[in-house]
Amino acid sequence: MKLTAERLSRSHDPRGPLIAVLGASGYLGSAMVTELAALPVRLRLVARGPSPVPAEPVADIEVRRADLSRRDAVAAAVENADAVIHLAAGIGGQQSWRATDEQAAQVNVGMMRDLVDVLRRRGGTAPAVAFAGTLQAGSSTGSTAPLSGYAAQKVAAEGILREATAQGVVRGVVLRLSTLYGHSPLSGGAGRGVLASMARRALADEALTMWHDGSVARDFLHVRDAAGAFVAALEHVAELQGRPWTVGTGRLERLGEAFTAVAGLVAEHTGRPPVPVVAVPPPAYAEAGDFHSPETDATAFHAASGWTPRVPFSEGLRAMVAAVAAAHPATPAAHPSASP
Repeated sequence: MKLTAERLSRSHDPRGPLIAVLGASGYLGSAMVTELAALPVRLRLVARGPSPVPAEPVADIEVRRADLSRRDAVAAAVENADAVIHLAAGIGGQQSWRATDEQAAQVNVGMMRDLVDVLRRRGGTAPAVAFAGTLQAGSSTGSTAPLSGYAAQKVAAEGILREATAQGVVRGVVLRLSTLYGHSPLSGGAGRGVLASMARRALADEALTMWHDGSVARDFLHVRDAAGAFVAALEHVAELQGRPWTVGTGRLERLGEAFTAVAGLVAEHTGRPPVPVVAVPPPAYAEAGDFHSPETDATAFHAASGWTPRVPFSEGLRAMVAAVAAAHPATPAAHPSASP
């Protein structure tokens, strides 16, 4: 794939277009950097923490550390950028995706407001802005369940971007991602998603718990495929701008079966029998969306951008478990054939 300044419609620097990645040090951000670093572009990686850089990148890379909850930091981060990839999100504790506090809102909503305001004041040719939304925000879920606090904040940010696109301030593209999983080599981890969390529990010889009978399903999208979708979005801004796009594999995996697969893969590393997968009563903070299976269909995004997922679920799951096991080694059982 070739990202050109002509496509992004701003500078004509011989080193390629300038792409600012906000939230570059995170799980998806590090996978995004891996994808973009192989292209002839200029990258400005901005995050609160350090952003790892691949060895021998093709891209010209600048790394900045900044608190993006501050408007002046946002302005500096996107100065002269041809495109912005907005991956920053309010991430906190174990239930961070449910956060509705003021700090989370400032990152998830206020930062988009600041970004649009900065770009409005800059004027000139509208830059491309690709934003990581959430699948729960879409009507394709087939559910009338109320949005979580996190999803509601994402929807608010989408609205700000959509209005700015209609006004010609930016050319905004929203990618509503299904459930991410997988090993992101540059970050050295597998994120804090449900499958990685289950792998860590299994390595600790703890039962894998579900809040239902296991029939609830998720569309698991590998983090590298998600990063590839953002590259495709920048390549096809003209076709994609102004509306949200569902990005997923279109395949649903029942959580009971996925957790059982995780337990089996972990057992290959520990030498112990697979830990049990059991149903437990849901906690007080469980939400309606936890008990619904989404209906993901990325055919429209594929038709418009040519993107398609590349990592089979079984392959990505095995690699993810191996990475988690390497980071959290378990002591093999003395008698692997013994019952737990």
